[in-house]
Amino acid sequence: MLTGFAAVAFVPSGPRFQLVESYPWIPAFGVHFGFGVDGIALVMLGLVGVLTPVVVLASWHDAEKYAGAPGVTGKRSTKAFFALMLALQTCMVGVFVATDVFFFYVFFEVMLVPMYFLISSYGGPRRQYAAVKFFLYSLLGGLLMLAAVIGLYVVVSINHVTHIGTFDFTALTKLMIDPGMQKALFLGFFVAFAIKAPLFPFHTWLPDAGGQAPAGVAVLLVGVLDKVGTFGFLRYCIPLFPDASKFFAPYVFALALIGIFYGAFLAIGQSDLKRLVSYTSVAHFGFIALGCFAFTSQAGVGAVLYMVNHGLSTGALFLVGIPSWRHAGSRCRWRTSVVRTNSYR
Repeated sequence: MLTGFAAVAFVPSGPRFQLVESYPWIPAFGVHFGFGVDGIALVMLGLVGVLTPVVVLASWHDAEKYAGAPGVTGKRSTKAFFALMLALQTCMVGVFVATDVFFFYVFFEVMLVPMYFLISSYGGPRRQYAAVKFFLYSLLGGLLMLAAVIGLYVVVSINHVTHIGTFDFTALTKLMIDPGMQKALFLGFFVAFAIKAPLFPFHTWLPDAGGQAPAGVAVLLVGVLDKVGTFGFLRYCIPLFPDASKFFAPYVFALALIGIFYGAFLAIGQSDLKRLVSYTSVAHFGFIALGCFAFTSQAGVGAVLYMVNHGLSTGALFLVGIPSWRHAGSRCRWRTSVVRTNSYR
């Protein structure tokens, strides 16, 4: 409902950031509780607003089954399942509306916690392995981003008259940064976003996490959480470090193209349909990355549209297709079922 109000109040021809609120948090370091929405954030909020209620309704009866699944250590209640879901939704909204870079980083890291417990407590037989792998990959990317955020603060402090830095996104886009420093800071942000997306070769956590997560959790993981990476490309990497973005664009194109073919070929050989969808997502994110770093308005709009389409389509597959295949007893051995059907013919 609030997302709908934001969409109605948003003026396309107005300022870039609208519905802005900012309150001091750590004044000594120039950190604020800064919120606002631009066109990209508004679209991502719409995706969160559509998928989260659907996931909650779809998981209404499944949550109890997950909580009481055989072999689940430290059994959690249905209330905990939905509490973690809502905490994850809060973090996702915070990531998309934050206009303070440090505040964005906080949400970027905190969202790992509810997702980790959702996978490790309510996932499949290899849930612990998948959850730890997801957490470690994301934590590594977060540490690299933290180093880049600190470096960005140092650069701002050196260039500022009062030697007090700021993390305000609008102010940072006006900062003139040395090209060499831009490249170093860009890599810190880029690797973190590439892991989150995930972009080849930082993708290996997704098939495990997507394959072991409950269907509803997988929808938010692949449909929304992964979009934080490509959202970061458009919102932070390119505006904050334009020269470095142009320098590294050919390398990003190479990784994206490899990921497109690599993910598609691996998806062909999968017998687990949830892993198949996860590998196809790796290929899809290659196309989105190409649009992000093409540096044209049409490509940028196409990348955002692709993110929305991918979120809705994968959500439908996880919520409608995969449970139906599981009910038919064919999720993990669908190729065997096809072979048997053909032999009967």
